Amino acid sequence: MSGSDQVWTVLSMLEWATDYFKKRNVPDPRLSIEWIVAEALGCKRLDLYLQFERPLSSKELNKIRPLVKRRAAYEPLQYITGTAQFMDATISVNPDVLIPRIETEQLVDLLLEHFNDKKKENLNLLDIGTGSGCIPIAIKQKNPQWYCAGFDLSENAVQQAQKNAELNEVDVDFFQGNILELDTLHDTRQKSWDIIISNPPYITENEKSEMHKQVTEHEPSLALFHEKPMTLYSSIISFAASQNAALYLECNDKTAENVLQRTRGQFPHSRLFKDLDGNPRFVVSPPQ
Repeated sequence: MSGSDQVWTVLSMLEWATDYFKKRNVPDPRLSIEWIVAEALGCKRLDLYLQFERPLSSKELNKIRPLVKRRAAYEPLQYITGTAQFMDATISVNPDVLIPRIETEQLVDLLLEHFNDKKKENLNLLDIGTGSGCIPIAIKQKNPQWYCAGFDLSENAVQQAQKNAELNEVDVDFFQGNILELDTLHDTRQKSWDIIISNPPYITENEKSEMHKQVTEHEPSLALFHEKPMTLYSSIISFAASQNAALYLECNDKTAENVLQRTRGQFPHSRLFKDLDGNPRFVVSPPQ
């Protein structure tokens, strides 16, 4: 973005930054700059296509430059703009919480499909390791009759989840807790749970080298990595069994079969579902 006499238009900025991001191996280069320019101009991304020849003012360029720099350092778009979409919810995100993934939307869709005839019942749902709170917030939007709650080990994540519930105008109960201490949960909330859902940390440190810097250098390690993910799954499965609850788990595609076998020890009718890319991703024990 050099050359003080150059007149930058929306199109020339999109073309220049796309090429710049490609050279730096930034994921989704064209989409990245479209989101950045739309953010700076305060418009929808698709509206940019109607104003390709629009000149960018000095004030607008001063907004765009630092955002381009942040993206070139592999900072996720959602942290740059401050929000992510999850189903019908707008989720405020920062480096304290994992960015919601499309795979997690699929898990929620499975749950809602299985409970479609129980929308108006007074069911209790718990999201274990809630992060931004996107899961129970999205479910509460669809099934307002349900009591929805979520907990996380991170106090900052719990605070962010509470803000997201307020942002989306839903009543969801968030609190701090430990996946490995679920036996104390009843003393904390005195609830019996009909549905347990969880996307726990399921990536081992050995797999870290396989991941992009966009994830490893910016998203919270606490939400991504664990030395023994199966220990977390075992705790969740045992707790769900003690509640006689339906169970919905998101898994590492490399170990989903192991999670399935562990789950079937207490939920014989558990099934393994694939994500949109055809990878084994979700272990589900639906209502019987």
